[in-house]
Amino acid sequence: MRIGPYLIDPPVVLAPMAGVTDKPFRLLCKRLGAGLAVSEMTSADPRLWRTRKSLQRMDHAGEPEPVSVQIAGYDPAMLAEAARFNVANGAQLIDINMGCPAKKVCNVWSGSALLQDEPLVARIVKAVVGAVDVPVTLKIRTGWDRHNRNALNIARIAEDAGIAALAVHGRTRADRYEGEAEYETIAAVKASVRIPVLANGDIVTPQQAKRVLDVTGADAVMVGRGAQGRPWIFREIAHYLATGVALPEPSPAEVAQILLGHLEHLYAFYGERAGVRIARKHLGWYAKDRPQNAAFRQVAHRAESADEQLRLTRDYFAALGSGLRAAA
Repeated sequence: MRIGPYLIDPPVVLAPMAGVTDKPFRLLCKRLGAGLAVSEMTSADPRLWRTRKSLQRMDHAGEPEPVSVQIAGYDPAMLAEAARFNVANGAQLIDINMGCPAKKVCNVWSGSALLQDEPLVARIVKAVVGAVDVPVTLKIRTGWDRHNRNALNIARIAEDAGIAALAVHGRTRADRYEGEAEYETIAAVKASVRIPVLANGDIVTPQQAKRVLDVTGADAVMVGRGAQGRPWIFREIAHYLATGVALPEPSPAEVAQILLGHLEHLYAFYGERAGVRIARKHLGWYAKDRPQNAAFRQVAHRAESADEQLRLTRDYFAALGSGLRAAA
């Protein structure tokens, strides 16, 4: 799949997720096979650009290209200026957020709330595309609610305005993350436009990724929650799409190695205190569905230092490996 001058290979993309797809996680997912990793959303409000959080979100030093930055807002002129600002700070792709279902985002008429106002969507995409010389992509849902699925209209508006690629989550805003994603609307969108379409929603296994591509005809899959605690899902999907063969699950020792490296990067990026706090959610995701995970989470969440968090993590995965060897 190509987005402007960039070849996205493999066609497996890390979805933008607020509070998750920070630089350490993007770098890890790219190293483990993601063809593209989109940043967590940055506000189009210039008053927030100089905060510590925003500056960290805009740090792309050493990140493999293409660097994709998602922007969120409701005002066309403000979003256009945000696009210019982020390009000046290293963005090579700009992604517009019209998919986030969170109340605090939708209540300020951003994210998927914008799907209710097609003329405003047209003004926004036209303004952002016209503001920068890099490709602009758009992330949407299938509609506002199940009675108002207008992804087809939005897709045509986007294509006419010069959007370079379109990611579609197979749920409406009203669905949030409940129930199962539906892919019929994504298939209809793909059939109606000439630009690349990325299918998103409930892709948690390589087999599911293949099925979604077959059902929708999409050019790529976009993985969100399926990568939380399983960043190796990208190499698994890429290998399965290329060969039809599933890779074996990583051993506890390999998972520990990946996780410990992730933790070290979080501490280095955020500083020890914030890094330890941010790491807690990742520890829970990595341990999910593993033996004694609840006890591990309780202990790990009490760790106040990087050394303690690393030691507990090493001990937990070493015990998992010993248990598996004993069972064998």
